[in-house]
Amino acid sequence: MNQEIAMLRTPLRRFSMPFSATRRGARLARLLAVERLSTWGLPLDPARLIVAELAANAAVHGRVPGRSFRLALTATVCGVLRVEVTDAKGECVPRRRDASPDPAESGYGLFLVEELADRWGVRTGPVPCKTVWAEIDLGDRR
Repeated sequence: MNQEIAMLRTPLRRFSMPFSATRRGARLARLLAVERLSTWGLPLDPARLIVAELAANAAVHGRVPGRSFRLALTATVCGVLRVEVTDAKGECVPRRRDASPDPAESGYGLFLVEELADRWGVRTGPVPCKTVWAEIDLGDRR
């Protein structure tokens, strides 16, 4: 059982890069993610939309002047694509849809991520950072 869990998380391919916490940085993160997914032979959607939303959130809501955000893509042996965006504003943690049911208050972005991803969440630290992640089971999407 532990071996199966370890295989689920074993990276087959990994990409990680910092970007400026600006709209331009968010756009570049999306473009490079698309290029990397194409190179890996993985489907672009829904990953492209998830990267776009998480990068935009990092540039708008997670922005700290002079600090960047980091995009990481990991494709595992068992066909899971993990998208992670780490920003420098750990005190600004996104809430799940059930915690904030009014889209006018929080926007539709994370609602989109929740609908497109098979799993998503937030990991805090190291201080002052946080990482918002989403996983996509590629299975028959390849």
